[in-house]
Amino acid sequence: MVRLCFCSTKELVLIKASSQLHQTMNIKSSLSLFQLSLVGFRCCSSNVPLSQALSLAPTRLPHASHGRRSVSSNVKVRSYLQYIKRKIKPPSSPPYNHVCQVGDPVLRSHAAAVDATAVTGPEIQRVISTMVKVMRKFECVGLSAPQIGIPLRIVALEYPQKMFDETSPTSREIRGLSVEPLRIFINPQLRVLDGHTMSFQEACVSISGFSATVPRYLSVEVSGLNEKGEEVTWHASGWSARILQHEMDHLDGVLYIDRMDSKTFININWQDHD
Repeated sequence: MVRLCFCSTKELVLIKASSQLHQTMNIKSSLSLFQLSLVGFRCCSSNVPLSQALSLAPTRLPHASHGRRSVSSNVKVRSYLQYIKRKIKPPSSPPYNHVCQVGDPVLRSHAAAVDATAVTGPEIQRVISTMVKVMRKFECVGLSAPQIGIPLRIVALEYPQKMFDETSPTSREIRGLSVEPLRIFINPQLRVLDGHTMSFQEACVSISGFSATVPRYLSVEVSGLNEKGEEVTWHASGWSARILQHEMDHLDGVLYIDRMDSKTFININWQDHD
């Protein structure tokens, strides 16, 4: 039920002022409680005494922001769900079981050489096995260690029979495709055997969803160590030479977009957006 009452103009002014003061006090009280709850939450997270945290508590009132809220411009507050997720499942660390995407600094770094005496050790062997697992998981024909977050000079490549069989005879001939067993090269050195180049469309699992035409040498030679620490040399031509050059570029922080014809750069699913 709503009650109606009649008051003088002076009384109305006093009532209105009192109401505004009451609302202001309620807002300030609520904000103070909000700040206190944030301080308490941070104390639990960082084991800082509450008395000390209160003395450091910001006095600026919270302001709205997109996604996260902060008590001051330089303090970010994680959502409760993010906090619980990090407690239950901590962030993964390299070597990753996923492929790093363009923007990750590791893809633009110059990979370091591997100590030859460490090749057969558990750390390097773990990197190699993870590379092979990720490469096959995403059906890649080549992968470099930086792509799984490890800035070391290691590349892997493989062109399986199944993938070869799924390609038309015409495409095999034009691109120079051939079945290639799994090959691992550690501290690889590349030498160009045929200086002529051929341009074909390339893609990269680290630049997911895009492709462009890239010129590559027709024939190259690579030498280095295999996964057993043995010195190996391989002459590659056609598509295998292209794969090798693509992966070697990753070791120097170079992506195919640095060598592409920019006018041929496409989203491979562009037709789905029509």
